[in-house]
Amino acid sequence: MLVSEVMLQQTPVVRVLPVWSAWMERWPKPGDLAAEPSGEAVRAWGRLGYPRRALRLHAAATVIATAHDGELPDSEDGLLALPGVGGYTAAAVAAFAFGRRASVVDTNIRRVHARLIRGEALPAPALTAAERRLAETLLPDDDETSVRWNAGVMELGAMVCTARAPKCLICPVADACAWRAAGEPPPSYVPKGQAWHGTDRQVRGAVMAVLRGASHPVPRVVLEGPAMAVAERESTNPELARLHTLAPAPEQLERCIAGLLADGLAVELPAGLSLPH
Repeated sequence: MLVSEVMLQQTPVVRVLPVWSAWMERWPKPGDLAAEPSGEAVRAWGRLGYPRRALRLHAAATVIATAHDGELPDSEDGLLALPGVGGYTAAAVAAFAFGRRASVVDTNIRRVHARLIRGEALPAPALTAAERRLAETLLPDDDETSVRWNAGVMELGAMVCTARAPKCLICPVADACAWRAAGEPPPSYVPKGQAWHGTDRQVRGAVMAVLRGASHPVPRVVLEGPAMAVAERESTNPELARLHTLAPAPEQLERCIAGLLADGLAVELPAGLSLPH
């Protein structure tokens, strides 16, 4: 459950499922993951994006294996104490894996609360303290009902009370919806998607893909592209060709490499860059 929740952060299910299946087949228990270098977690992460999540899972697995006898903590506080586990993830795992009363507040739940209770088309761009308090107030008191409530509201937001085309005619709580009663006012802001092409995120991802596909350290000169060795390397690591197609400016490439090193996603050896060992 912890693995799937971390993978699903900002990543759709269709992309997560094959990676999750392979991950769980290779590392069915936290100790199995902890026994391998963190770089293997990054390699197995593939193209899910935000690969620091892989490092966090490896760090959490290490703590679970050494401090919890290989068993995932079953309380929200115990989960929050694990490396890289935030409030939403701890609440979701506590509720859905262990049946605990925990206030799970994802994008879908926030949207239902915004429309149903506050009469707003969309929740605020970022989670607010007021939203957390509202979710806690609405949550049923007993464990079993609270888990069903979390799942039900989340499903309602995902399937019916959607962001762009809410299906109000089939909504089971349409008659109580403050947003409908207010005449379905438009949102107070226009959601903006994240830029991708040409950004540091894209270049970082391309460099990471090269390192994942490499069996040996990759010299910086090979990443930069103009060396004669590049053509030879591209024949065995096609991700190099993709990186060179982006043609990042030298300062952008250097900035991205520096960021990967600082984040612990790569290490620099005498022979070149590599995934962490």
